[in-house]
Amino acid sequence: MGTGNDNTDYLLSLIREGKKMTLGQQLRLTAYLSAPAVMAQLSSIAMQYIDASMVGSLGANASASIGLVSTTTWLFWGLCATAATGFSVQVAHRIGAGDFAGARKVLRESVAATFIFGSLLAAVGVSIGGALPGWLGGDEAIRHDSSVYFRIFSLFLPALQLNFLAGGMLRCSGNMRVPSLLNVLMCLLDVVFNFFLIFPTRQMEILDFSFVVPGAGLGVEGAALGTVLAELATGGGMMWYLCLRSPLLKLSGERGLLVPRKDTLRKAVRIALPMGFEHAAICGAQIMTTVIVAPLGIVAIAANSFAIIAESLCYMPGYGIAEAATTLVGQSLGANRIRLLRRFANITVWSGMSVMGIMGALMYMAAPQIIGVMTPVEEIRVLGVEILRIEAFAEPMFAASIVAYGVFVGAGSTSVPSLMNFASIWGVRLTLAAWLAPAMGLRGVWLAMCIELCFRGAIFLVRLWGGNWIYKLRIKK
Repeated sequence: MGTGNDNTDYLLSLIREGKKMTLGQQLRLTAYLSAPAVMAQLSSIAMQYIDASMVGSLGANASASIGLVSTTTWLFWGLCATAATGFSVQVAHRIGAGDFAGARKVLRESVAATFIFGSLLAAVGVSIGGALPGWLGGDEAIRHDSSVYFRIFSLFLPALQLNFLAGGMLRCSGNMRVPSLLNVLMCLLDVVFNFFLIFPTRQMEILDFSFVVPGAGLGVEGAALGTVLAELATGGGMMWYLCLRSPLLKLSGERGLLVPRKDTLRKAVRIALPMGFEHAAICGAQIMTTVIVAPLGIVAIAANSFAIIAESLCYMPGYGIAEAATTLVGQSLGANRIRLLRRFANITVWSGMSVMGIMGALMYMAAPQIIGVMTPVEEIRVLGVEILRIEAFAEPMFAASIVAYGVFVGAGSTSVPSLMNFASIWGVRLTLAAWLAPAMGLRGVWLAMCIELCFRGAIFLVRLWGGNWIYKLRIKK
């Protein structure tokens, strides 16, 4: 009986070699790739959940200081991920075509390019960190902590960039397990670092034993340091495995320039630029949402932040399945198997909608417990539960947009989907939020979000199932 890795490698080889795949094999391969990717995404959200819970115990101001800049950190985080995707999708195409040497060449060329990009983002983040909380309309009482948190996050962006690059390359090669395990490790390290960095030295009792636990007492600053140190350790491990141990992509013993060729860079820009524009537009809209929410008060800011983290428990499985879709579609396209590409697109989208539909129902029922873990403040808990339950109804259609987007990314077709995301969130969500917030407060903002996500899912399904985009696909060798 083979191991999960052996089965995955065998099934992926069927794509590259042009062999027939049964429906059962297609479903198993989707499951093999999706399960560890979903676990990795959930561990990432667990890390945010842990941060929020630990900081939430310090009070509403500490929670609001992180929540205020959360959309901006996601903007920078997403730009790093987008830069990595521009190269990793090329690797998926080359592996699908059986060009392993070419895949390793793209990997070599991507390291320097993405590191420089991450360093430039870090410089921008540090330079704007002092003024950012004020730009977002944050209360004077939370601006200092918000600024410190964001600057620490920004300083470590080059390491985060390489983490994204290594993880993306491994996933596009079909190796979901190593990135997933390392992301779980990152979650555990975050707990440990936070435990000692956030809280001061204190007396603890377990059963009949009493002992002193040392602590730095850094509060919000400690939460930021705990997160970036966990990311740094995980990124180092990810790069080590990619470059020295990966069966398909290891670079040990090979020579080649680290500077990307014009062709590689041009393809990376063609894939990543629309994604970067779309991500910046969406995060810009989220920042505008923060501007709408900020005048509603510290309770609304904190409840909004906690609910966003809690909702992530629902939609991160969708992103995990989308990563599997990108790998499957990318390798199918590289092997020039368009019919198989279409089947994998349908399998992954329906899987994502099913999983997130179930997660949405569970989130609705468990909302009081989920929010209650993150904050002891009753007013925040009540509001957080209400808005989280509004969002639960949108999860299946949200899944459709997430996974379909992963399909388009794997195909290297990012321009139109990026414009669709931009039009939906700016044209529908922000318009409705600005209209409903004065009368309904934070509940109106989240109702607008729910309506927009359903609309976005619908237009992505129309494009996916329309099918015309598939026949325009070309890989430029």
